[in-house]
Amino acid sequence: MTETHEHVDVVVVGAGRMGQGIARAFLAAGMDVVLADVKETDEDRTPYRKTAERRILDGLRTDTPTRTACLVVCDRESARARLAEADVVFEAVPEVVEIKQSVLSWVDAHVADDAVIASTTSTFLVTEIAELVADPSRVLNAHWLNPADLMPLVEVSRSDRTDPAHVERTTQLLRRIGKIPVVCGPAAGYIVPRLQALVMNEAARMVEEGVATATDIDLAVRAGLGTRFSVLGPLEFIDWGGGDILYYASRYLTAQLGDRFRAPAVVEENMTTRRRGLQDHDGFYAYDPETVAAYQAGRIREFEELLRLRGPELRADPVLTERPAPPEK
Repeated sequence: MTETHEHVDVVVVGAGRMGQGIARAFLAAGMDVVLADVKETDEDRTPYRKTAERRILDGLRTDTPTRTACLVVCDRESARARLAEADVVFEAVPEVVEIKQSVLSWVDAHVADDAVIASTTSTFLVTEIAELVADPSRVLNAHWLNPADLMPLVEVSRSDRTDPAHVERTTQLLRRIGKIPVVCGPAAGYIVPRLQALVMNEAARMVEEGVATATDIDLAVRAGLGTRFSVLGPLEFIDWGGGDILYYASRYLTAQLGDRFRAPAVVEENMTTRRRGLQDHDGFYAYDPETVAAYQAGRIREFEELLRLRGPELRADPVLTERPAPPEK
């Protein structure tokens, strides 16, 4: 492999769908990666490891640059020597605390003292994972979104005990392979799962209440909510439209639909202190009056380009067959 950066040894522990996706992401960026199949069983796992290797390689995009990056898929025994050389280890075993504890203790016993241990868990807090190894300062969560090789975002969750240098090393590594890391604290749901759980539950509730069909709700998100939020993040969108709009809308929806729509204190605080967004040049972000017009024009151009690219797709009839509504009782 042609080296353009300092060498980093990456080991992915766990050869399931997530582990395979992470391995493919590093290969696609021209970086060597070791995928360790650590499932403990009396069965011969050789055929599984060969299948995993084939799936990883077959899944590489055809436009992947020609590189000589090396993929090694190995068993638990062979992985020991690889772990000793690893700079960063991504743990991707099933979301069962006993399995996590067993595997992380094993990893901890074989990696170098300065290696980063990054769990890909979407269930356990980094503070809980950190308790499973001897040195909590080396532990963080790296939550890859499925499919890991295609989705650009990786949520990096650190605890108060995580060494900031390890967070920096991990985010730099992720950027090197073309990912977009964001850093968050040890909170349930990270960022994306917490937001999407609210949206998905509300969508299901609207079907349950007969507000709209599943087809129309999904089309509304694809052609409206999702398209808009792919250009403006939700906090940026509050500033763009005005925090006062959210404030009054939340009060109305709370009265009509319940406390789940009650706005957090920060929304009312921004109202009372005149930090309503673009109109005040201050909100969740600060806006320079001299550059705000250029900023707005740039976002509109992004939006127009997105609609130009996705317009025909968004206007197409849904391809899913909706489940018939149950008969009225």
